[in-house]
Amino acid sequence: MFLGRLNAEQVFPYPSVLTEEQEQTLRELVGPLSRFFEEVNNPFKNDALEKVEDETMKGLKELGAFGLQVPLEFGGLGLNNTQYARLVQIVGQHDLGVGITLGAHQSIGFKGLLLYGTPPQKEKYLPRLATGEWVAAFCLTEPGSGSDAASIRTRATPSPCGSFWTLDGEKIWISNGGLAELFTVFAQTPVRDERSGESRERITAFLVERGFGGVTHGPSEKKLGIRASNTTSLHFDSVRVPAQNVLGGLGGGFKVAMNILNNGRFGMAAAMAGTMRGLLQAAVAHASTRTQFGAKIHKFGAIQEKLARMALLHYVTESMAFMISANMDRGDPDFQIEAAISKIFGSEAAWAVADECIQIMGGMGFMQEQGVERVLRDLRIFRIFEGTNDILRLFVALQGFQGLGAQLRGVQAALRDPLGNVGVLTGEVTRRLRRYQKRMKSPQNHPKYPKNGQKHPKITPNNPK
Repeated sequence: MFLGRLNAEQVFPYPSVLTEEQEQTLRELVGPLSRFFEEVNNPFKNDALEKVEDETMKGLKELGAFGLQVPLEFGGLGLNNTQYARLVQIVGQHDLGVGITLGAHQSIGFKGLLLYGTPPQKEKYLPRLATGEWVAAFCLTEPGSGSDAASIRTRATPSPCGSFWTLDGEKIWISNGGLAELFTVFAQTPVRDERSGESRERITAFLVERGFGGVTHGPSEKKLGIRASNTTSLHFDSVRVPAQNVLGGLGGGFKVAMNILNNGRFGMAAAMAGTMRGLLQAAVAHASTRTQFGAKIHKFGAIQEKLARMALLHYVTESMAFMISANMDRGDPDFQIEAAISKIFGSEAAWAVADECIQIMGGMGFMQEQGVERVLRDLRIFRIFEGTNDILRLFVALQGFQGLGAQLRGVQAALRDPLGNVGVLTGEVTRRLRRYQKRMKSPQNHPKYPKNGQKHPKITPNNPK
């Protein structure tokens, strides 16, 4: 898109990657998980207690919800990204506090283990993580390091014998910090530069067990929303980490952290789509039963417009989430920009939908017993964590223009001596003409629809609206 080319094949037809067996597996999971959240989980109680109830945690473990994407050979359900997104949507519809507990565990907590773990590391940790016996946490943010992840100060020093590292530092606002037994921790380490021979500071990722000793956490933070989730500071005091617990190679921690976050963002869009579905249902239910001025308020144009816009935002977010997950499942390696866009759009759309839901419900929506004010509080964090929307907007622009910038630098150099670079400039003009011709031929309608479009049966010449 940044190069002026629309890859219609990614959208038309809408990607569908599930086999019949995978669809059947998903159907078998959707029903029980939905019933669990409707009949067992109590979001009001979780919010009031500021923790996920023990009965809920036990039930989620029995359902396999802590190991959705862990391969079958390690005791997980082995779901692909599309299946995972569908289940995340259900969680997002009912309780975002529980969603953070599950997401911090598998979407980022042990995602690095799935992406970069060695066979021995996976064999050692994944079985316990899949059952929920162990909970995982992702530890990057520090008091002086938020969006600027490269500035972390937590440090790991190698032992003279090279068999272990000594880890010291502090992390803050860690989801599952007080629950986790396994932490993916990022720390500065000395790395020898192969060219100069000098030692440089580079970030390295480590798999740290609470049982190593020296790992402590602070009290659970008091938060605006997602109160059911556990958020604490973490302190690492001379923690001895075995050398075999380095994750993704020495000095490769920044890449590990960014890829973990990039791989998890599509799930946030799916969760937001689920939340919007629940809000839309609540707004429609209220509008269809509330009578004012002698009529149900859903008959008023102002309310209809609000509901239509809410439905539109939900539809777009859901479509983005499942398109990205499907492209990931098809093996497309280039999804980072789309995932960031879906996170930005989904988090802001969900906030707008929650606000409109309260507006439609009026004073009733402002009351705690309706649950919408809790959802509004829960939603505010999604524009901040896993990359603030402000930073992600810069990421989208800079990453998107990266390839185009390299191409234009060559053209710029050629323009300094146009007579000596006629071939380069002619080639650039030819490429642009071909792109323009291809763009003109790109489908503007879905292949199954007639070229002149298709009208809704209720739209007639006498009823153009």
